[in-house]
Amino acid sequence: MDKSEVIRKIAREDLQRITLSCSRKDPSKTEEEQIRKTVIRPVLIRDTKLFQAESWTAKQAFHRNMSLEELAVYLEEQMENHFAEANITLPGEQVLVKFSKKGKILYKTVKSGAAPKNTAAAPAAQNREKHYLIREGAVMQPLVDLGVMTPQGKIIASRYDKFKQINRFVELVSEGIEPEVEAMNIIDFGCGKSYLTFVLYDFLTRVRNIRVRMVGLDLKADVIKKCNQTAQKYGYDNLTFRVGDIASYQPEFDVDMVITLHACDTATDLALFHAIRWDTDRIYSVPCCQHELNLQMNRQSAGTISEHGLLRERFAAILTDAIRADLLRASGYSVDVMEFVDMEHSPKNIMLRCRKIRSRNTGRQAALKARQRVEEAMNEYQVSPMLYRLLYGQEFTLKEEQSHE
Repeated sequence: MDKSEVIRKIAREDLQRITLSCSRKDPSKTEEEQIRKTVIRPVLIRDTKLFQAESWTAKQAFHRNMSLEELAVYLEEQMENHFAEANITLPGEQVLVKFSKKGKILYKTVKSGAAPKNTAAAPAAQNREKHYLIREGAVMQPLVDLGVMTPQGKIIASRYDKFKQINRFVELVSEGIEPEVEAMNIIDFGCGKSYLTFVLYDFLTRVRNIRVRMVGLDLKADVIKKCNQTAQKYGYDNLTFRVGDIASYQPEFDVDMVITLHACDTATDLALFHAIRWDTDRIYSVPCCQHELNLQMNRQSAGTISEHGLLRERFAAILTDAIRADLLRASGYSVDVMEFVDMEHSPKNIMLRCRKIRSRNTGRQAALKARQRVEEAMNEYQVSPMLYRLLYGQEFTLKEEQSHE
């Protein structure tokens, strides 16, 4: 299949959504100016159906509205010069396309369930409709049991915010998995009641057709027992749950992905450390309850923030995640710090989405600079974060505090 044929197959009138990802660096632009992702969807503007491309840099968003013919030209140019992957949602199917720099095209189609009646591909008014990977009308039993979806596949109105959160999580994970991937081993640290674990397993195996081996880990034996019973009820043969501590767990297989959602305080650091140690390809972490640096942080260096407990707590949480992101970069990962869900739904809305850099030129200088930034922050605020101690031991000594007398 050549490039023009691929474009004809995806630039269709009934197109619902395209996500362009895995951006290629433009040498003429700075890091902050690089386009990182583009999402294309149908919109109605003055009763005319157009396709809107929304592109993001590190600090800005840009919009462009196009006709179907313009969209085809735009897609060809973007895939040839700016992005390596496209995830396309069409009625009843998901299309995954990857373009290599040498011109090789990988094209994969997976069924995503029948579209609900009278809802196919109609564009909404500007910014009012969103298409989801988990589609209304395609029954997913974990969502039925969670009370988000009826047995007929209809989303319950009062649970629509939860439905959007779950879709956002699935979207973020799915975007990072190449079309050619056929099998994955996944560890979910601190899985809890595991509704996201069940949904993700269902989506990856049933919609993406990936052979998944997935282990959920938690300390609560009663919760783990219930989760294993539920997995058996759903027929999820390769999804198992175990009682175990993040600090001591050892997998019996190579780990392709680590998920850690809302692991409290330094449990997140332990999960990230093990993911790095196992040379894991993909890490998805949503931190929670970050107390360590708040208790350590020097009040003089924090300035006026230290006078307000709430602001100090939030600043310490931001500092914690910024340090974690740079320590992951220092360990050979590309890291996106992104909003997981809207702040109005949950204050714990930061996700670290990480991908191991496998190229020969892994950016040693960038890794060294990332570690240097961490050590400068450690000195400035007089903190010693657990992830740093786990990665480098106690070799780093904080400089003595300067007198402010």
